[in-house]
Amino acid sequence: MNAPATSPRLTSLPLRPSRIAALLIPLGIAATPLPSFADLPTLEDPSRGTGSGIMQTLQNYGYDIVLLIALLVVASMFVGVCYHAYTRYAEIHTGRATWGQFGLTVAVGAILLVVGIWLLTKATGVL
Repeated sequence: MNAPATSPRLTSLPLRPSRIAALLIPLGIAATPLPSFADLPTLEDPSRGTGSGIMQTLQNYGYDIVLLIALLVVASMFVGVCYHAYTRYAEIHTGRATWGQFGLTVAVGAILLVVGIWLLTKATGVL
């Protein structure tokens, strides 16, 4: 049975201390952490400005939060109207609804959206 052939290159390279150091020094340099000069991001001012004191600044942030909630309410109303109109449209094809009912659904949904947007605009104007 023949012995497995070994590569002469692998067996002829002795691991001397200088060779080990030459391999480990670049690895040590690469693993050394470098100083970081990153800053925390600054807080953005509210849409109405910072105001003259902490209370007014907090009120201005509160105003922005209320506006965001109002936007989410209008968006959910829009999704609800679209979903209801789509289900009414699907009922037309099964014969359970007519085109007149679909048109009425779309018209009432549009009116509800306009009234909802108007009311939320008035409500945020109170702030």
